[in-house]
Amino acid sequence: MFKYYGKIAPYLFLLPACVVLVIFFFIPFFQTIVLSFQDYSNNIYNPDWSGIANYIEIFKNPVFYKVMLNTFIYLIAAVPVLAVVPLFLAILINQKIRGITLYKILIYLPVIVSIVVAAIAFKWLYADQGVLNYILNVLHIKSIGWLTDSNYAIYSVIILTIWKGIGYYMMIYLAALMSVPKELYEACDIDGAGFLRKHLTVTVPHIMPVIALVTTISSISAMKIFAEIYVMTKGGPLNSTKTIVYYIYEKAFENLELGYASAMSVILLVVVMVFSMINIFCFERNKYQL
Repeated sequence: MFKYYGKIAPYLFLLPACVVLVIFFFIPFFQTIVLSFQDYSNNIYNPDWSGIANYIEIFKNPVFYKVMLNTFIYLIAAVPVLAVVPLFLAILINQKIRGITLYKILIYLPVIVSIVVAAIAFKWLYADQGVLNYILNVLHIKSIGWLTDSNYAIYSVIILTIWKGIGYYMMIYLAALMSVPKELYEACDIDGAGFLRKHLTVTVPHIMPVIALVTTISSISAMKIFAEIYVMTKGGPLNSTKTIVYYIYEKAFENLELGYASAMSVILLVVVMVFSMINIFCFERNKYQL
């Protein structure tokens, strides 16, 4: 009896997680694929089967290419900063300096602030009569339409994302730095290596899997950005800040084009998978070689 229970015990512990995954991931996942082949324009309760018509319409829609471009701008602008700056801060904070706990709290504080609260605060900062424009006027510089000018709006939102994410990724790097053998740093000191060379030759190679993890997580997060756009710009001005996830939300819940939105969700899934495969190929391919 106990011997038999010992064999099935691991599967019993896995069962709750598997049930949650099936209910909240796999079932919605396959439902989304089915919905992407349906047309809800005539009757939302009894949709028509449309085949690949939704996908054809997406690739004919110029707005889709605009939102994908905005998403990639978000990706290219935010991810390198979120991968490099937190690492630099983690290395600095990992030193033996006075008040280190206070610095950790101050840098991590934005992470625990609600994204909605942070977006509202930044929206006030970016207002035409906000703090930033007041400072510019004091310096006799013309006011900038941080959220109303299509040339600046998306970058203004990206700054909020970076501000929110730096502390989170810094903590991941700090945990990774604890695994680096101190003997390697001592050997570098004996050889007379400087600060930059020491970390380029010891720290970065040793925590490369963590750098890959941070890059992957921040890339996926950048492609899924929604709350900042919803609170600060609603995708404007002139679709300059509208990203793929916000566009999916707009089509699904404002226009009730559920099949169209589901098709874009499938396309987003494919894009995310491609970026994940690129990450594996560039950073972790040695782990998967036989």
